[in-house]
This record gives sequence, C-alpha cells and structure tokens, in this order.
Amino acid sequence: MPTALRVAALAAMSAIVSATLSATAARAHVTLDPGEAAVGSTYRATLRLPHGCEGEPTLKVRVRIPEGVIAVKPMPKPGWTLETVTAPYAMPYDNFGTQMTEGVVEVIWTGKLLDEHYDEFVFRGKVTDSLAAESALFFPTVQECTTKVERWIEIPADGQDPDTLEFPAPGIELLPAAGDD
Repeated sequence: MPTALRVAALAAMSAIVSATLSATAARAHVTLDPGEAAVGSTYRATLRLPHGCEGEPTLKVRVRIPEGVIAVKPMPKPGWTLETVTAPYAMPYDNFGTQMTEGVVEVIWTGKLLDEHYDEFVFRGKVTDSLAAESALFFPTVQECTTKVERWIEIPADGQDPDTLEFPAPGIELLPAAGDD
C-alpha cells in the first residue's frame, strides 16, 4: 500500500475513534486526560471527577485497569486512603526486560469529595504492545457516594453510538507506537 494511502487510511480511522471517544466524553461524568496514549508507552492518566452523586459527596473511587495495561502505580492524594488490588494477568507481559505475570488490576481511593467540588485522581502504567493501535481502551470506574453508587462501566460495542450509553466508562484512543508508520 503506498505511504500516502496508508496515511489517509490511518487518519480516517483516527477520526472515527476520536469522534467515538469525544461523544463518550461529552456524556461521561468521569473522564480521562489525556484522551490518548501510544501503544508501548507509559501513560499518565488523570481521572477527572466533577461532582458527587445527585448532591451527595463521593466517598470512594474505584478504577478497573484493563488487560494490557501493566506496572500501574497510583498517586497518593492527601486526605484520601489509597488501596490497590493485584491479580494475575491473562498473559505474561514484558516490562523493559522483566516478565510480569501479575500486577495492579484495580485502584481504590477512599476519602471525601463534596458534591460542589471537583477533583482528579492520578495513576500511571505501561500500555503494552499487545493492544491494538487505532482502537479505544476503557477504564471502568465506580463512584461510591453516601447512599448512591454511579457505575461508569458501560463500554460501547463495535459500531455502537456512545450516546446511547447512560453510564459510559472513561476511555482513551490508542495510537501507533512511536516510530511506527
């Protein structure tokens, strides 16, 4: 395939994925920034939580780490307790020459965020080259409040309009690895 044609095809695919993620982010109350990461790179995620649950304060934030994201390290938050859940990966992954067979699969912050306040929760991890570039990757998130729970866990099916989801999971676009044509 000629280079110009490949570039045009990748640009078209990128536009479709970006439109899907933009529509999802527009409806989502929980979002990730930045909204993209290159396959094979380290991704620093900022999970944005703009408010509580219908007037109630948020007391716990749980983020599920998708398969293919390894070596996850969350950033502690003053005033919040930090917990991680580890489990075996579905397959072994190479992390800079070290084989990893298990790691963090969930990050949990427990504290208090009043409904009228906004906050961010940060973690980083390696986006392995086992994931497909030009696709979307989702991080299901549960927001627990005083008496309510908001489950931002819905992942659009292939071709599904994200606007049809009531509680879309925050997601990112996966870009080709640096140096890939």
